[in-house]
Amino acid sequence: MRHFGSATISALAVICAGPAIARDFTIAAWGGNYQDAQRAAYFDPFAKAQGLTILETTYLGGLAELKAMGDTGNVTWDLVMMGGTDAQLACDEGLLEEIDWEALGGGSVLLPGAVQECAVGNVVIGNGFAYNASAFPEAPKDWADFFNLEKFPGKRGMTNNPTMNLEYALMADGVPPAEVYAVLSTPEGVDRAFAKLDTIKAELQFWEAGSQPVEWLVAGNVGMSTAYNGRIITAKKEGKPLEFVWNNHVYNMDVWAVPKDSPFKDQAFEFLKVANDAAAQVKFSEKMPYGPTNTGATAMMPAEVVANLPMGDNISTALAYSDAFWIENYDALKERWSSWVVQ
Repeated sequence: MRHFGSATISALAVICAGPAIARDFTIAAWGGNYQDAQRAAYFDPFAKAQGLTILETTYLGGLAELKAMGDTGNVTWDLVMMGGTDAQLACDEGLLEEIDWEALGGGSVLLPGAVQECAVGNVVIGNGFAYNASAFPEAPKDWADFFNLEKFPGKRGMTNNPTMNLEYALMADGVPPAEVYAVLSTPEGVDRAFAKLDTIKAELQFWEAGSQPVEWLVAGNVGMSTAYNGRIITAKKEGKPLEFVWNNHVYNMDVWAVPKDSPFKDQAFEFLKVANDAAAQVKFSEKMPYGPTNTGATAMMPAEVVANLPMGDNISTALAYSDAFWIENYDALKERWSSWVVQ
C-alpha cells in the first residue's frame, strides 16, 4: 500500500563493521513521514547496535523489483516493507525468505495476522473515510452516510480500484462486517456492491496518492473521501479541520519481508527482533498514527495516542482486510471495475 511520496535515498552514517560485502545493508520502504518514523523507531537503533551503515530506498509496490533480483541473482535489498497481499504473492513465488519464527521468539506477542510464512506484520493501518468538519451541520457517522448524497451533498473521493471500495459499498448497503467477504464471494454479492456504487458514481473523483484526500477535503473539492487514517490524523494535528470516521473502517497490515538470498539475511532477522519490540513500536506509533502489532504496546501508550490509532475502541466495529480473498479474486474484479468506471 502507498502512503507517502518518495524518500530521498540516504545513508545513515554509522561505522561499518563485519564481513566485507560490496554494498551496504539496504532497506526499501514507503518513504515520506512513514519512513521518517521508521528511521527513528527502528533503523537508527538497529544500525547503532549492529555497527552497520544503512542505505534507504523507496519501494513502490508490486513484485517487479523482487522478480528482477531473483532472475539476475543481484539482490540489492535486505528488507522491504510491503502490503500483505504483495508479500503473500512474493512468498508463493519464492521471492522471499521464510521467517524463522522460533528464532524470533515464536511470535506469541504479536497479533495473529502478523505471524506469516514469509513476512512479519508490523503496522496496522485504518482505511475509512474522512470529511471536513466545517462542511456539514451534522457529522457523517458511517458508510451509509458516505453514500447518502441527499443528506450529505458533494463529490466523493475514492481510489480507482475495487479493493476496499467493494467492501465499503456492501457495508453501506447494510452487510455486517463479519459477513462482507462471504457476500462478496458470490456473484449476487458482487452485483450488490456495484449497484450501491452506481448510486454515487456520478459524483466520484478518483485519487492516486495518499495526500490527495487531505488536499481535496481542505479545498472543498470533495465532501468526503476514503483515506488512510494516518494522513487524516496528521493533517488534523497540523490544524486542518478534518475528521476520520472509525466506524466500520477496514484495517490491514504492512509487513516486513527479507528478499530471497539477501547477503545480510542474518542481520535482517536481527532487525525483525527490533521491529517486533513493543517499546520500538510505541515510538513509531507516537510519530506516525498507525497501530502496533505487538499486543503489549497498547499499555505503554498514552490514551491520547491510542485514540488516534486503529486499535482498542476504534477497531471494535472494523473489518479485517482479506489478503486471501483479493489474491484469489482481484483479476476478475479489477476487470469488472475497469469496465464499470468507463461505462
